[in-house]
Amino acid sequence: MQYLKIMEAINEQIDAGLLAAGNKLPAERKLAESFNTTRVTLRESLALLEAEGKLYREDRRGWFVSPEPLRYDPTFTTDFPAMACAQNRQARSELLSANLVPASRRAASLLQVPPLSEVYRIDRLRYLDERPVVVVTNFILPEYFPNLLDHDVTTSLTATYRKQFDVIYTRTRYRVSTTSLLGDTAHALRATSGSPAMLVERLNYDQHNNLIDCDLEYWRHDAICIESMATLEK
Repeated sequence: MQYLKIMEAINEQIDAGLLAAGNKLPAERKLAESFNTTRVTLRESLALLEAEGKLYREDRRGWFVSPEPLRYDPTFTTDFPAMACAQNRQARSELLSANLVPASRRAASLLQVPPLSEVYRIDRLRYLDERPVVVVTNFILPEYFPNLLDHDVTTSLTATYRKQFDVIYTRTRYRVSTTSLLGDTAHALRATSGSPAMLVERLNYDQHNNLIDCDLEYWRHDAICIESMATLEK
């Protein structure tokens, strides 16, 4: 089938380094002409490469070659800048909003509090090498962090907890699933609505085994690689 041949041709150029990470592909019309095909057939090929994490699409900007994904170890809880730095990547965070709000049904369920209990909600957009890759929403129990919003919550909550409140993450429960980017989340990540995404849901406990917060991380699916090392009992 023609769309598979087009997919293989683009894939070969990526693997050979002829299309480097971050490079923008020619416009769909020009690509279709160069492959002597229709834009419908071309988009089938591009969609398959997107699903494999080889390409990503930015809304109204076109198609780009995906950089190397960030290696994300669910068993190692650390802050985002440290994780990126350890892999020689540049990271930064942008604060989207930070408020004391009634807990949503999902937040109340995760934090095991009554509906409409007040929680801090902090939304941040995180970049890898100046590309927006993940929107993180944290729901935090105020009883453990009085006046949290008076402190810097933009970069690393892990560091703020430790320095300002003497609270340390010691246990985290993860759940990883696939989803789609929609609405404000898709817009923040410059993605088209419906683009594939990876959802990492975390419940975080402190050194006294108190459940202190939860977060929902909506990742561009090509920007993250979940991997871990397990030690097996003999």
